[in-house]
Amino acid sequence: MTSWIGRTAAEIAAAVQEKRATPREVVAEHLARIERLDGRIGAFRVVRAEAALAEADEVAARGDLAELPLAGVPVAVKDNLAVRGESMRIGSAATPDTPSDHDHVTVARLRAAGAVVVGLTNVPELCVFGTTEGVHGTARNPWDTSRTAGGSSGGSAAAVAAGLVPIALGNDGMGSLRIPAANCGLVTLKPGPGVAPPIDDSNWFGMSENGPLATTVEDARLLLSVIADTEFVRPDEPAMLKVAVSLRSPIAGVTIGKPYTAAVREAAGLLIKAGHQVRRADPPYPLSLGFTSLQHWTAGTSVDAEGLDPKQLTRRTRVHAAVGRRFVSGVRAGKGREELRRRLEPFFAEHDVLLLPALARRSPKADPWHERGWLRNILVNTNYSPLTPPWNLTGWPAMAVPFGTLPSGAPCAVQLVARPGSETVLLEVAAELERRHPWERTAPLD
Repeated sequence: MTSWIGRTAAEIAAAVQEKRATPREVVAEHLARIERLDGRIGAFRVVRAEAALAEADEVAARGDLAELPLAGVPVAVKDNLAVRGESMRIGSAATPDTPSDHDHVTVARLRAAGAVVVGLTNVPELCVFGTTEGVHGTARNPWDTSRTAGGSSGGSAAAVAAGLVPIALGNDGMGSLRIPAANCGLVTLKPGPGVAPPIDDSNWFGMSENGPLATTVEDARLLLSVIADTEFVRPDEPAMLKVAVSLRSPIAGVTIGKPYTAAVREAAGLLIKAGHQVRRADPPYPLSLGFTSLQHWTAGTSVDAEGLDPKQLTRRTRVHAAVGRRFVSGVRAGKGREELRRRLEPFFAEHDVLLLPALARRSPKADPWHERGWLRNILVNTNYSPLTPPWNLTGWPAMAVPFGTLPSGAPCAVQLVARPGSETVLLEVAAELERRHPWERTAPLD
């Protein structure tokens, strides 16, 4: 019997289209793996076992089965996107446990493409932090379960890295796709504004974008194409690109660990061999960037917390929201983001792609961070993930790509950034790295 665990979404869809597999058998095998392993991983808040099997049968009965790009593919959805018939808790006890009466447009597009939603994944409360733990569970890195999967799309990343699903949907407001992808050895792409539909209620003043979590560049391209309702076609001829390489932290005083700088240097060497023009160049980050990031990070949470019972929020979330209240009006005006874009635009006019570390150091331990103080959480998050927020502030597309390993054996990663409208360029550079430096796709849990 063929096992579909560890197979890519593209492979599964092709097998279902060609009737070498049925949606039910593919979904059932993944549900069995979730039942067996998720107690160790903590990826899911809700597993839709019965509903998923019924929906798999509905996919099998569709007359257009052979044309569905995600035919029979099990997917996980981050628990801040509406899934019809399921509550959306956003990692909190303060949110209502009321079933949604509709699918978010990205979820509707997944279903229309033949995907089967097997569950909703854990997030930190209100998707604030770069670690995923709280009243609904703790998402652990499948490569090192003593460590957090990252956040805020931590459950979605853990589900893919553990082979519980081949692909998952998440979103990224200050690094919430790229941080867990980098921790868990996955490919992700935070698109620019207007590429994929935004989150319904909160997109952090336009900084948060929906995007894919996958084990391969092909699957990331496929999932992004479905949710964006736009095909990201590979060019006929590879382009020669001007690539800037930076090892500098955007936040003053935060250093980058050796495994991450070594990964960037090695990736740069491969891009040189591929024929690209590669040189060292640091973006002109302003000294005020750390404070600008904090303003936007806290202000977004302040808006999200409005109307929720503060007594049911954790202390770190309450403080985060309280700090952000004083910044909401200024952040909403957008002046800080516009100034940052103006400062960085000349750099990206000169370079097609920026290659830099995805993280500064490995993820924190999978501890109950939601029970700890606000300042401690801020310091931990900033010290390990200072390199993602600038690209939410500018709104420019950014990817995390697995590259190399940490001393612990867990994956390392690099980040790729480009000017607006360059999602296809980033996918091509990521594919080049994948061809020349392939990675292990699923954590060895069995």
